[in-house]
Amino acid sequence: MSQSSEKLRIFITSPLEAEHVERIRSVAPADVEVVHEPDLLPPTRYIADHKGVEGFQRSETQEQQWRRHLADAQVLWDFPVAAPGQHHGLALAPNVRWVQTTSSGVGQLVKGLGIQGSEVLVTTARGVHAGPLAEFVLMALLNHYRDLPHLQAEKNRRHWARYGGDGLEGKTLAVIGAGSVGRRVLDMGRAFGMRTVFLGRPGATVTAAEIGADHMYPPGDMHAMLAASDAVVLSMPHTPETEGLIDAAAMAAMKRGCVFVNVARGAVVDEPALVSALETGHLGFAALDVFAVEPLPGDSRLWDLPNVLISPHSASTVARENELITDIFCRNLDRYLGGRIDEMENVLDKARMY
Repeated sequence: MSQSSEKLRIFITSPLEAEHVERIRSVAPADVEVVHEPDLLPPTRYIADHKGVEGFQRSETQEQQWRRHLADAQVLWDFPVAAPGQHHGLALAPNVRWVQTTSSGVGQLVKGLGIQGSEVLVTTARGVHAGPLAEFVLMALLNHYRDLPHLQAEKNRRHWARYGGDGLEGKTLAVIGAGSVGRRVLDMGRAFGMRTVFLGRPGATVTAAEIGADHMYPPGDMHAMLAASDAVVLSMPHTPETEGLIDAAAMAAMKRGCVFVNVARGAVVDEPALVSALETGHLGFAALDVFAVEPLPGDSRLWDLPNVLISPHSASTVARENELITDIFCRNLDRYLGGRIDEMENVLDKARMY
């Protein structure tokens, strides 16, 4: 960007630590103005909380400031969340040309905002959550197969009795959604001696060797893959093609006693069918980070089932999250300022929704 041109105005629209804001400013202080007013943002509930406390309201003066900053911004850190009873904040930002999101699965949000066909560039946090989500998957598998609940119960009873457990080595791990998260899951499974398989995507040319898996099942062979697998992990985006993909027939196709882990989206699973499969014992165990309705309603049967681990859509949230998203944003900001748009990473394909 030339010295004579107006500074690029970036508005931080979701909670972000000051140290990361300063990192963004340091990319090109002569060319960029970063607007960060923490008082306009809700207090956070936990580390890397991008939404903040429920029911947060800005004062009239703060709301005027908020709207002015949105109107002036060309770049947004995150999609702005509207206050209760208001339209989504993006409608107040007519000059925005680029949004850096703090999530990977934003395709449905972009569709809902009506900007699928717009020129607004959207970059995501793809890759940031791969490690934490894969760790959650492995935690769930080890919890079930090494029978952590048994050890905890025996400790509480102060009871010493040797027993025979199970392990991961030699078992088949299947992944649906072999993107950055799915590949990390496959890597970890292979490190534990598991046989690793994944479901191919329609039209994709990637091979099992390129993914680092033992076998790729074509899209039409999903049920065959499910029948051959000891553990099934969902890590695909929510698109029209994946919505309801894991239905009652898919559940029935799974091997009896299978472990089921969902770190994708709740909408890709027929939840009543999942509950039924867990109640009958057809599925041995489920570790769920996402649900059809969130927060999970208090009367959901899933709360009561002993063979279910519930995570409140938090498996990806760890201490380094904002640091890593800022890394992506800073690299992309340098490219954006240099006109190297084609080199920017994690650009959302708005038509395909991922």
